[in-house]
Amino acid sequence: MPHDRTDLFTLSWQRAWTHLRLSAPDAVFAQLVAAYDEAHRHYHTAQHLHECLMHFSEVVHLAAHPGEVELALWFHDAVYALKAHDNESRSAAWAQDVLQQAGATLAQQQRVKELIMATCHNAVPIDADQQLLVDIDLAILGASPARFAEYDRQVGAEYSWVPGLIYRMKRKAVLRGFVDREQIYSTAHFHQRLENQARINLATCT
Repeated sequence: MPHDRTDLFTLSWQRAWTHLRLSAPDAVFAQLVAAYDEAHRHYHTAQHLHECLMHFSEVVHLAAHPGEVELALWFHDAVYALKAHDNESRSAAWAQDVLQQAGATLAQQQRVKELIMATCHNAVPIDADQQLLVDIDLAILGASPARFAEYDRQVGAEYSWVPGLIYRMKRKAVLRGFVDREQIYSTAHFHQRLENQARINLATCT
């Protein structure tokens, strides 16, 4: 499995569309890569996408619909506007439009939309593919202490427009929400590998 960003992105993009049995739209690939490189992003960047795709490459065999899960990873932060509250729904709409133009079935479009919306983290997902995707999105919580600290700084940079005291209160509440779950990770794969480290990391900032 390639670790180089460009190689992994190319492999992943082609693999997703192959699983969907559709032709990969190369122009959209370039648009997505450019979106993740937008200057105002600090965490929701190509680095995060690369980490997600690295994790997915290890668990692709666990997905019931691997094409939909991988494409949802590509699109889950495709739209990231500061101060917006509808980034996930706008990302899902973009994905649905691309899928429709590529000839995807309505079922494929709906699955990708629901997978992307699961990354709102409003509730613990029940669907197996949603659990897998959400665990991948939250894998950063169980990263090495150094990477977790970098992630925490990156998120802070994206919310630099929020007054410091308010940000710290709201950030602590969000992270506490994960700590208070019986399990942070829903799948056995990620629970076994990342649960303990995630709780250690979260203890440093909650």
